Amino acid sequence: MTRIPVLIAALALLLVPLTPAAAADGPTVKLSKSQAGTGGSVTVTGSGWRERALLMILICGQSVPSRGVIGGTNSCANADGRAVTTDAEGRFRKELPVAEPPVPCPCVVHVATVTGAKAQADAIFQVAGHAVEPLPAEPAGGRLSVLNDTRLDGSSGLLTWFGAPPARTLVFTVGNVGTSAIKNPVFQVGTSHGVFAPQWEEQQWRGTIEPGRKARIRLPVELAAGAHGDYTVSLKYGGKVLAEQPWGVGRPWGVTLFRVLVCLVVPAAVFRIGMAVVDRVRPPRPGGTRHRGLRPPELTLRLPRLTSREQAPASASTLPWFTPDADPGTAGRLSAPHDDSPTSPTTPSRKGTT
Repeated sequence: MTRIPVLIAALALLLVPLTPAAAADGPTVKLSKSQAGTGGSVTVTGSGWRERALLMILICGQSVPSRGVIGGTNSCANADGRAVTTDAEGRFRKELPVAEPPVPCPCVVHVATVTGAKAQADAIFQVAGHAVEPLPAEPAGGRLSVLNDTRLDGSSGLLTWFGAPPARTLVFTVGNVGTSAIKNPVFQVGTSHGVFAPQWEEQQWRGTIEPGRKARIRLPVELAAGAHGDYTVSLKYGGKVLAEQPWGVGRPWGVTLFRVLVCLVVPAAVFRIGMAVVDRVRPPRPGGTRHRGLRPPELTLRLPRLTSREQAPASASTLPWFTPDADPGTAGRLSAPHDDSPTSPTTPSRKGTT
């Protein structure tokens, strides 16, 4: 009775379909045919890739899956490459036109990711009618291999926020898997932005790596001033890319803030200067001065102040055209009119009998 549940569980495991991650270890590439001539096409399918990943498909010469593309993308027919995006399960299918690479075969169909985490896979392919030459021999002696612990150390400071060149330190560990020591190796460090090719710069590390030994190496990496976006730092030695590290650089918002302030301050300063020039060149106003900011001198008539004894009370003040004894209300009406008054005719006086 106890064997029945065990048999049911084993049958259930056999019936469960394998997932793409379990079915294949890493990304794979398959071709509809192994040989075709220029002008034809080949169907490329792949599985095990990252979902919604952008891939580039190229035909490259002087390459084998075990050694990869020896000359990099310079050995590939870049003009006839195709881009494809994987589906939700990490699969793709794309028709690729056959073109001759710039270097002789052996050739491969090279598939690699464009953005995000780096991944690649190759499939052997023969371009009919294209020259075939043996691969260059691997250099004897010392041979370096990078361990899987590459990283970028450092952080952005305040100056980087205002447009200073972003800088990091590429830290990695290499091991000498050859038979002889390597002294003062020269590495190539490249930085690429988006889908553009990396720009390489040679940097020499001072030291000796004995066979079977490993060494920790630190190399400086610097971008141009004001750089921002998604970058990739690549490490190459002996013509072969050993490691790649993504680098996300933030936007220098301090430069944007400075430009906004300039757009506000400069017009205001120009306006003030223009108004000052207008005040200088315009003619003066009648009875005024040229500048609005200067006031004309005040001309005031100051009378001598009277002391308290000299000041007369307001009730005792008199008008200049009559005396205090002649009241205009009564005496004026009883007084005789003047001879020169036009409205007062002269009347003859009567004399009585004596």
